[in-house]
Amino acid sequence: MSEPLTPEQLRSLTPLNVLSEQQWRELRSQLVPQPLLAGQPLFRLGDQARLTCYLLAGELQLQDAEGHVQSVSAGSEVSCHPLSPSLPRLHEARALTDASVLMIDSATLDRLLTWRLAYQDLLLALQQRGADIEWLERLLENPLFAKVPPANVQSMLARLQRVEFEAGSQVLQEGAAGDCCFFLESGRAEVFRSAGSDRQVLAELDVGACFGEEALLADRPRNATVTMVERGSVLRLDRQDFFALLKAPVVAEVSLGEASRLLSHGAQWLDVRLLEEYEKAHAPQALHMPLQLLRLKARLLDKSRTYLCYCDSGKRSSSAVFLLSQLGYSVYALRDGLDALPAVQRGALLCESGSGYLARSGGRTERSR
Repeated sequence: MSEPLTPEQLRSLTPLNVLSEQQWRELRSQLVPQPLLAGQPLFRLGDQARLTCYLLAGELQLQDAEGHVQSVSAGSEVSCHPLSPSLPRLHEARALTDASVLMIDSATLDRLLTWRLAYQDLLLALQQRGADIEWLERLLENPLFAKVPPANVQSMLARLQRVEFEAGSQVLQEGAAGDCCFFLESGRAEVFRSAGSDRQVLAELDVGACFGEEALLADRPRNATVTMVERGSVLRLDRQDFFALLKAPVVAEVSLGEASRLLSHGAQWLDVRLLEEYEKAHAPQALHMPLQLLRLKARLLDKSRTYLCYCDSGKRSSSAVFLLSQLGYSVYALRDGLDALPAVQRGALLCESGSGYLARSGGRTERSR
């Protein structure tokens, strides 16, 4: 069995390269290279499997419905991007030599990517207000926040209530009703469970740790007691706020047809993907404002104009619409993103690209005979 890719190998793959090391650990079971023998297909034309595929070693051939052929070599610029990412697939991919490929569940990758970019944008905004970024980074790495829609995180931080505790103080008690959860802001805390007259220590909590959320999610009494080992503080989030913040906010969306009508009345496309994704192909005259820099660059937009945000799945653009709407802009998201468009419509929309993309890629394009 092959070993998962190392961080150094992942940093060459777009958009995997923007994920955190903790997110790579979450993907660990999927980051294992898969062998592909010469002549073996990776996927076929029209395939709808939601997998993001990268070429790691060897050479592949991509052939579209019209017979155009492109060979892709590992190490080329094309191989640093997902292969034929549109669904249904616009190409058949077949190994020209023995090869190695990486296949990742697209929905999981997109969730992690959206969270990571929105999280960077939030930290940038909070840093400008003098917040303790090091502590916030540790807090936001908590798995609980992966369940919270990115647009809700800032609201969650605003609802946290600080509570100070002395050493030996009990923060929550085993068997009690769950009416809130906590985040350890400073000091050390110990988790233990009663076993008759004995006390079984389960864990010591690090700063940034969340505890008490299991009772809320399962709607059951507390299953352990948490006591402060030394003087410190926790941040409390009440039950009603906890559940309210797990719900995705409603944002304004439009179909491609509705977007075309708005464009004819002066609206403009806003591409919120990464620079490498934008340079590969983007909508005509689209402004590029990646999600992680949107808060910083939003001041360059015109509040008298309507903007139409798009990304691959619709998740990043929904986060962008929520943010820009809060800032007073007229903005819509392309419903379900580029991936939901038929191949012809997606190809017609993404008709502009960075100069010489294929020429710079190391890929070779020719007409099959």
